[in-house]
Amino acid sequence: MLNSDQTEIDLPPTHSESESVFSDCGRAGSVEDAGGVGLCAPSRMAEQGEAVKKDLQHLSREERRRRRRATAKYRTAHATRERIRVEAFNMAFAELRKLLPTLPPDKKLSKIEILRLAICYISYLNHVLDV
Repeated sequence: MLNSDQTEIDLPPTHSESESVFSDCGRAGSVEDAGGVGLCAPSRMAEQGEAVKKDLQHLSREERRRRRRATAKYRTAHATRERIRVEAFNMAFAELRKLLPTLPPDKKLSKIEILRLAICYISYLNHVLDV
């Protein structure tokens, strides 16, 4: 979790974020440092990588996980996965609802009512088969 003083900007960059280590390329003469090739100098990249490692070394695995989950990209991906899961769950209830006889047939039922009605209907069908 983020403290009230922290923002996402205070967090060290991770591989899952949209910005990469090359985001600083082209600023402050980094092209010239790389010999005019258009890439950041390897020493500069190594310094950034080591700084991130040193920053993360003192953190526990749980704290690193919290920081990774605090990113906007992670939250968006998680929300998308959750939305898909809930839609599938609701579709399954809708299909089960279509199989259950009720009066009136288009009566709106809650999920718990659908489950209870399904239990009763299965019991009734078992009873009919046994007779």
